[in-house]
Amino acid sequence: MMEFKATIGGKPAHVSSDFTVLNPATGEEVGRAPNMGGAELGAAIAAAKAAFISWSTQSDEALQAACAAVTAKIEEHAAELAEIITLEQGKPLNGLGSRWEVGGAVAWAGYTTGLSIPVKVLQDNEQGRIELHRKPLGVVGSITPWNFPVMIAVWHILPALRTGNTVVVKPSPYTPLSTLRLVQIINEVLPPGVVNVVTGDDKAFNLGAAMSAHPDIRKIVFTGSCATGQKVMQSAAETMKRLTLEMGGNDAGIVLPDADPQKIAEGLFWGAFINNGQTCAAMKRLYVHESIHDAVCDALVAYAKNIPVGNGMEEASILGPIQNRMQFDKVSRLVADAKGRGALLLGGAPGEGLFFPPTIIAGLRNGDALVDEEQFGPALPIIRYSDVEEAIRLANDSPNGLGGSVWSSDIEAARKVASRMACGSVWINKHGAIQPNAPFGGVKASGLGVEFAEEGLAEYTDIQVVFA
Repeated sequence: MMEFKATIGGKPAHVSSDFTVLNPATGEEVGRAPNMGGAELGAAIAAAKAAFISWSTQSDEALQAACAAVTAKIEEHAAELAEIITLEQGKPLNGLGSRWEVGGAVAWAGYTTGLSIPVKVLQDNEQGRIELHRKPLGVVGSITPWNFPVMIAVWHILPALRTGNTVVVKPSPYTPLSTLRLVQIINEVLPPGVVNVVTGDDKAFNLGAAMSAHPDIRKIVFTGSCATGQKVMQSAAETMKRLTLEMGGNDAGIVLPDADPQKIAEGLFWGAFINNGQTCAAMKRLYVHESIHDAVCDALVAYAKNIPVGNGMEEASILGPIQNRMQFDKVSRLVADAKGRGALLLGGAPGEGLFFPPTIIAGLRNGDALVDEEQFGPALPIIRYSDVEEAIRLANDSPNGLGGSVWSSDIEAARKVASRMACGSVWINKHGAIQPNAPFGGVKASGLGVEFAEEGLAEYTDIQVVFA
């Protein structure tokens, strides 16, 4: 059984109580995490605030060197972190699983390390010189979800460090162990207090809500559901915190009539079922032109039938279980409703424990729960359409707007459709392929601000204009 202490001020924090973390593949206890409250959160924020005084005055070169050292440490412990992720999150070690997640975390950390925001000269003439500087904010509060516990923590922490901020990170109570270990590892090469971690089961004391309202946290970066993100925004208002909110998506894919069903089947599957569908930017609903609807369904089902589902610690497994009972019950409810409204093409019957097979259901429409709600699990509704204008309207008929995709043999035709989709990212003949050099964020109810690249880095700063 794994048991990690939280790190506050560079030291292990001693807490009187803890809570159990379960392996979703077996239901067995995999470890225990500290159950922390207001006192521990206050200590973590105070440590980060104290560390900010010297950390924020480091040169750009020193910050870059520190981030490079953090990146190297994560890479050094990649195998260990991947195993912890699989045990608590459920995704397989293999394929697009936990080894892939840690590899992505290292890649993002390395790319972010190489970024910088130089001083911008706005004017330099006889009237004077005007410079735009980017200044660190202070203490950044990071609230991370359970679907990618290490990679998303890195997405939050590294840009904060690179811009001279200090951090308090709070992982999901479903997957705290990998983040606890991550913070232990990176503290080996950082000054005390620069990165701190707090964990709790959120029953007696809600750490995330307290962070959002705390006056000494200058920014909250949050990845999670729309409902929780809205609460973060509300509680952050009194202290005028800076916010980056990457919230839920109900991403639509549109298959144009000239697409080749056989060529796109693999991409469609992984666009929808990566991480067992437990991905904000996974494809959650698919609109297919009536002329190739049946052929696309057949090709997709044929590909999905060959994907092994099982315990993530077994190398043969490509998909694992749903991570927690609450999410499993939601997927089960949505699939049960959809089975009564459409044609079940694959899956549909829950397995043992939290295992749920890849499920594909055709014959649905906007207004059906599986189409309108973000399922965040291994179930894909397919909606038939007859006119491209209709497909665009249906795809945009959602309060969410994180990502979308267009599938076609004609790239220019796909670009024209993509430009009309109301979402932050659009992919052509793929879905969800985010990169560290491209800003990522949602529109409408899917979020506020962006992550990644120079645009994401700037969100961890205030602007100061110097007139001379």
